[in-house]
Amino acid sequence: MTISKRYRWGGKERTKIVLADTDSKPVSVCELAKNINDYFWYRRQVSEGAKGPIVYEFTRRRVILSASGLPEKTVWLLIRGTIGDDPQYSYFISNAQRSTQLKTLIWLSGLRWAIEQCFEEAKTELGMDHYEVRKFMAWYHHILTCIMAHFFLWHLKIRLGKKSTIYYAIAA
Repeated sequence: MTISKRYRWGGKERTKIVLADTDSKPVSVCELAKNINDYFWYRRQVSEGAKGPIVYEFTRRRVILSASGLPEKTVWLLIRGTIGDDPQYSYFISNAQRSTQLKTLIWLSGLRWAIEQCFEEAKTELGMDHYEVRKFMAWYHHILTCIMAHFFLWHLKIRLGKKSTIYYAIAA
């Protein structure tokens, strides 16, 4: 809980956000996940694995991040837990709007893998990691060009089929 506290400084009245109760301490994310009731967990299949579907439980909370025991900003905390007796938790923080649906946050949490795969393939096949630039805009143009080339080659590979070798011939 936070409150707005008014004070005077330099002849002007100002406000700042402080913790409402000084006896309460911030809660760690792991403690929060373990104490959430089963009713608030949403079970979702995220992909199809080699041994069957991969299923997780998700929940979200509106939390206030703190630094040095003081509140910083309000964000969404998405918690992903494995199913079983001893669940393992993963956490995602989002600054999405308050009206964002849980399924949207779940979808966005899964995009990280696709982005990392795109970057890895662009580094190895298109030379995204071979740049010698001095300015941010030059770096930005190089990265954007490599990602667009990867996107083009990816679509070309899909259109021609999995057995096509043109993808690797163009990339080389």
